[in-house]
Amino acid sequence: MVKRSSIIADGDAAGAKATSGTGKSVMKKLPEVTVAFWVMKIAATTLGETAGDLFAQTLQIGYFLTTIVLFLVFVVTLVVQLRSGHYQPFFYWTVILSTSMAGTTMSDFMNRDASAEYLSSGTSSLGWGPQGLGMGYPTGAAILVSILLAIFFVWKLSGMTFQIRDIVTFRGETLFWAAILVSNTLGTSMGDFLSDSSGLGYGGGALLVVGALAVLVALMKVPVPNTLLFWIAFVLTRPLGATAGDFLTKPVAKGGLNLGTIGSSVVLLAVLSALVAYGHMRERKTTDWPASGQDSPARRAS
Repeated sequence: MVKRSSIIADGDAAGAKATSGTGKSVMKKLPEVTVAFWVMKIAATTLGETAGDLFAQTLQIGYFLTTIVLFLVFVVTLVVQLRSGHYQPFFYWTVILSTSMAGTTMSDFMNRDASAEYLSSGTSSLGWGPQGLGMGYPTGAAILVSILLAIFFVWKLSGMTFQIRDIVTFRGETLFWAAILVSNTLGTSMGDFLSDSSGLGYGGGALLVVGALAVLVALMKVPVPNTLLFWIAFVLTRPLGATAGDFLTKPVAKGGLNLGTIGSSVVLLAVLSALVAYGHMRERKTTDWPASGQDSPARRAS
């Protein structure tokens, strides 16, 4: 079978199972990276933005307490994912969502403070504990980039593959999820900077990110490692979700649709749930197809 060379297909699994270096057949733990994957990624990260803001700002729990709670939620969902014997769309996308929510409040806690520009009108504080570290978006992004590079450095030294379709070990998956958490936090910082501080606004920030993603698609035509393109695209789709979330929730006077964090989160949760249900049915068709040497209808369709 000829391998497809693209960002979209970089993580495409060769089947329901992968083969480890010892020749032992193990069930794949991560999804195929297709167009549907990127649609679900953007939906999950946008929901992570609106849900994180819902807890921290709308309910006024604050960045500090919300970050602690959402990080614990991430740990719980990650344990469930790691203990799963094979790829389960619900488990996988729950972890993606939890990293997006935790990443939103972690970024806000790092970059923001109790100044009026970050608080709603009439609000003087948000919950118990420190309001934020006030590092600012450039400093926060620099720290997160350094952490992400350190994770990739350790990953490289471990000798384990960066290919998503071939990550089947506990250590490999742990490094993968550590990179996901940091990249989603970094993407939030980038998205907030583009929306709030760059002067581009929500629409302009989203167009800039879409343009950058278009450049990545063009780079598929030149000899650039698809794994590198995948991780750059993964980081960039987070600010796209962040700007989209801000566009949905912020007041019309600030260039948003004023749907609020609650309304936007409900709509996005419904969309993501429908996509996960579709992915679950498609995965069952793939894995349940008889081992007759033929591709299942679902795999042929991809």
